[in-house]
Amino acid sequence: MVFHRCHAQTTTTAGLLAAAFIALALGGCGEEGSGKKPVTQLAAKVNDDEISIHQINTVLTKVGGVPPEMVPKVRREVLDRLVDQQLAVEQALKKNLDRTPEVIQAMEAAKREVLAQAYLDQVAGALPKPSPEEISRYYSNNPQLFAKRRIYSLQELAFPAKPELVKPLQDMIAEGKSFDDAANWLRSKEVKFSASAGVRTAEQVPLDVLEQLYEIRDGRVGVVNTAATTYVIKVVASQSAPLDEAAATPRIRLFLANQRAGEAIKKEIGQLRTQAKIEYLGEFSAPLAAAPSVPSAPAAQAGTGVKVATTAEPAKDGQTKTDKGAHEATVAKGVAGLK
Repeated sequence: MVFHRCHAQTTTTAGLLAAAFIALALGGCGEEGSGKKPVTQLAAKVNDDEISIHQINTVLTKVGGVPPEMVPKVRREVLDRLVDQQLAVEQALKKNLDRTPEVIQAMEAAKREVLAQAYLDQVAGALPKPSPEEISRYYSNNPQLFAKRRIYSLQELAFPAKPELVKPLQDMIAEGKSFDDAANWLRSKEVKFSASAGVRTAEQVPLDVLEQLYEIRDGRVGVVNTAATTYVIKVVASQSAPLDEAAATPRIRLFLANQRAGEAIKKEIGQLRTQAKIEYLGEFSAPLAAAPSVPSAPAAQAGTGVKVATTAEPAKDGQTKTDKGAHEATVAKGVAGLK
């Protein structure tokens, strides 16, 4: 589901920095190769090279969503990562790694990536911004994301949709079988499933699941079937966390803009393909076998009419607590992608 990826506020600063540095590595944002720095204030000197405020700000524009009170700390973290990057670059140049075939190919690939992205950004930048009416409509059409937003502590089993298993599971749950009983039954049927547990905010739940999840009371188990996946979900606990329209507006605006850009880019690439002469050769000359189509949930609708069976399994004592480790990422991870 696209929305929660665009709007989730639980992503850590470290994870954002890692993503930003990877993006900058692909984009060749480090200015070491140019030999020139923008005329601006310096933030640090690393041997014979300099790191400017401009470079820090460039990284911050890639991060986005940093709370004002965190900006000074994040700026220092960015500077430290740029220092690490520069030290690694110096060593790479000393060892003539910039002349190796692998690095030359990677740099050429990065150049192609930057050029392609620049064109797609231009396409997206020419689109009109979401109107206040569109934002208000999206807010009204998705109460589970906003006015009725909840935070859930969940246990979940998930496996590729198997229609023949849905009704037996629903019947089991309706008869009072537990979450563990459902897991054991799936094992007996040799169904491979993934199991997870943790805290999810409403925007972290796919739209085709969210509306049905909202109907499952605390302590109960539900079976949710979508076009692609079947879920057995136990709501251990939940708590109300509504978001008013004013607070939700920036998130919705970003989501609608990204959605509109994605559609425009897909259309543009499709037109370019029809106008171009494209010939697949060798092993790629044979047509690719068509994969089953999986309809996605409409962005302006919170559910798809999925049926849910629930059982009144007693809720365990305890309040919902934040799963701090669910979204943790280390800033240093981004350094591995730096060039």
